[in-house]
Amino acid sequence: MLQTNTRRDRRRKPNPEGTAHPAALLMLLLALSVATFYAGSRFAAPVAKVAMFSASLAMPQGTAETIREELTAEETTEAATQAPAEEPAEPVAQAPAASAITDTPEDILAMMASAEAAAANATRAGAIVEKQYGTGNATDTWENITVRNTTSSHGIDIASSVAKPASLSIENIAEPLVLIFHTHTTECYELLDRNWYAADYITRIDDPARNMVRVGDAICEELTKAGIGVIHDTEIHDAKYTGAYDRSRESIEAIMAENPSIQVVIDVHRDAIQQQDGTRIKPVATINGKKSAQIMIIAGCEDGKVTNFPTWEQNLTFALQLQQTAETKYPGLMRPILFSARKYNMDITPCSVLLEMGSDSNTLEEAVYAGRLIGTALAELLLSYAP
Repeated sequence: MLQTNTRRDRRRKPNPEGTAHPAALLMLLLALSVATFYAGSRFAAPVAKVAMFSASLAMPQGTAETIREELTAEETTEAATQAPAEEPAEPVAQAPAASAITDTPEDILAMMASAEAAAANATRAGAIVEKQYGTGNATDTWENITVRNTTSSHGIDIASSVAKPASLSIENIAEPLVLIFHTHTTECYELLDRNWYAADYITRIDDPARNMVRVGDAICEELTKAGIGVIHDTEIHDAKYTGAYDRSRESIEAIMAENPSIQVVIDVHRDAIQQQDGTRIKPVATINGKKSAQIMIIAGCEDGKVTNFPTWEQNLTFALQLQQTAETKYPGLMRPILFSARKYNMDITPCSVLLEMGSDSNTLEEAVYAGRLIGTALAELLLSYAP
């Protein structure tokens, strides 16, 4: 554009008759420029542009074309920058934010508030001491796996055992794959995080919102989120403590008969640790800045009087892999695996374990959080075997 205009300027000829004299044009242009300035400052921008374009009609053709083209470009730019803003779109309704794994459930917050109100009248019966179990409580360690071996005749090679494939053959992850149940369903927890327990604190309760069912729910929720089929048996098996394992076995066998796709069977309990002076121990770890009950896996075996447990080595492999997955995701969450001469219905499948979710001195909040954590770890392990 500039080169074209320049060439035309260099070929200027004497003005033909009837064409304005250059000096007069220059004066007219100057006057119009002043008018344009005031028009642009006192009136809308389009008025100023009209004034400039009118002035160009009295100019040489090349100059007029140049101004027309410049105005066209300017108008295009201003149209882009000064066009009326579009009407704001209607706000889109946002789905409720998914609760974070560290959030305390509302029902538990309500129970804690009630307990806090009643705590003023409580009588202290003994101390609660927090403890984080780890390598110092293990007989065997390998990488981040710890084991406490209490058997009389079995050594353990963690590296060799954990490297074996677990006895899982998953075809459809959404079919019932996991069974969560509770032999000691009524075991329960403290509600308040404090360093003492009250004389009237009860350690067993039928209320599923307070006992092991609530922790089992937390595990199931994480498995369900991962798309894994799970069944939660909430039957109370310990209305009478004696015979609870026989009754829970009957429940397991009935459920598995109706759901032959189940391969993982987990009995969810909580521990009870008390010293001779009455002090109670609370296994705890801090995960993601929040207190969690520590978890202990029990893996049994044939030893001494424990017989008819042919798959115990396969169960141990599964237990070690679950321990490793959980500790990798959440360092400090797991107590050493208790490898012991026990069966506890773990002969039902080659991938059966018993979980101790903290102790009676942990809070329900800490135990439910631990349930969420082990639920996500179990889901990760099972998905690694999925097609």
